[in-house]
Amino acid sequence: MSIRVLIVDDHAVVRSGLRLVLEREDDLEVVGEAGNADEGVRVARLEKPDVVLLDVVMPGRSGIEAAAEVIEASGGAKILVLSMQDDPSYVREAFAVGASGYLLKEAADVEVVQAIREVASGNHYVHPSLGARLAQAEVDAAKKSADDPLSDREREVLRLLALGHTNQEIAKELFISVRTAETHRAHIMRKLGLSTRADLVRYALANGYLEE
Repeated sequence: MSIRVLIVDDHAVVRSGLRLVLEREDDLEVVGEAGNADEGVRVARLEKPDVVLLDVVMPGRSGIEAAAEVIEASGGAKILVLSMQDDPSYVREAFAVGASGYLLKEAADVEVVQAIREVASGNHYVHPSLGARLAQAEVDAAKKSADDPLSDREREVLRLLALGHTNQEIAKELFISVRTAETHRAHIMRKLGLSTRADLVRYALANGYLEE
């Protein structure tokens, strides 16, 4: 029985290339394509794929923001995130919203096929070059958690806020929604006991967030 795959990416050439790779495999069937997250949700609801290859950066909502809705619309498809981003924090975010795998777009054809089969079987998959970095990031996070209550993403947002960026600019920089940026800001202020941007800037300076 074939693994039914939906490809969601805003670049037509990427979708075409992936389709060519997957259609060479007897056990893989491409059942649809979509150019943005909302279209991906609609196609997922119609075709009920087993695996969804989901790009992160697309017009409108990001793949990470839409992942949960895609899973629901498809009736439980496995999400394999495709990304140019090789920062472990993006991997954690993807898995936090229900993704089963994270694959860099630079991956070889054979790795894409392998990753699809892995997640379709109920396993998790992370691009090999990210595996060790993710593990080390988790160790580092555990070491600093007692002293620093902020998550990696909150530290990114804190730095950008201290540099004077607006919520809209932060959302664009980090590929998140404005609402998510606002939520991160509220959490930062609450966790650190700060009330003004001036307090936030002083904290960022004192803790080395603005160092080059």
